[in-house]
Amino acid sequence: MTKNIKLRIGVLISGNGSNLQSIINACEDSNFPAELAIVISNKTDAYGLVRAKKSNIKTKVIEHENFKHRSEFEKNINRALIEANVELVCLAGFMRILTNTFVCSWKERLINIHPSLLPAFKGLNTHQRAIECGVKFSGCTIHFVSSEMDEGPIILQAAVPVHQHDTSKTLAKRVLDTEHKLYPFAIRLFANKRIKIEKDLVKFTNIQDSNEILINPTTKN
Repeated sequence: MTKNIKLRIGVLISGNGSNLQSIINACEDSNFPAELAIVISNKTDAYGLVRAKKSNIKTKVIEHENFKHRSEFEKNINRALIEANVELVCLAGFMRILTNTFVCSWKERLINIHPSLLPAFKGLNTHQRAIECGVKFSGCTIHFVSSEMDEGPIILQAAVPVHQHDTSKTLAKRVLDTEHKLYPFAIRLFANKRIKIEKDLVKFTNIQDSNEILINPTTKN
């Protein structure tokens, strides 16, 4: 019986790696269509490295501070990804802005998760800004990466309510819990070739019911 070939993914991190952990957990399911080939961090003390090593996943530290030019830093990342035969790159709390050269080299094979419902609240301090604006829903977005920060075709989004007495910490926790569901879901769709881009918009193939691509809210709510 022929063994199914799994999509090889590389994850770039800078810190705690809780989204990385959600991907690790998903990949431990034998039915998940992807496998973690490498985890790369630009920080030696990133706890995400510990998470990866506990699951016997290859890790590599490439410190941006060791390079005079950003292009050299990215060349080293690119080399490590290629050597690991990575097919999809996932940014999970990677706190470096990537150049257009790197982004273009991984065009439509580079995705990111952002803690807001893009295009709202790009950049940092998303939860506090959402609260201060009085929005009633926030959430998270997974998108293909483009040369502009927090831009690129949106793959998936999930919404969470903003409660009247929320702080940035309580809202962040609610959004993060949803991120952990959304990232593996997006990887599964990509690995199963159910995502395509038409005119800078993501379209899904073989979708019979819109609930298939919704986590929260669903159309039944």
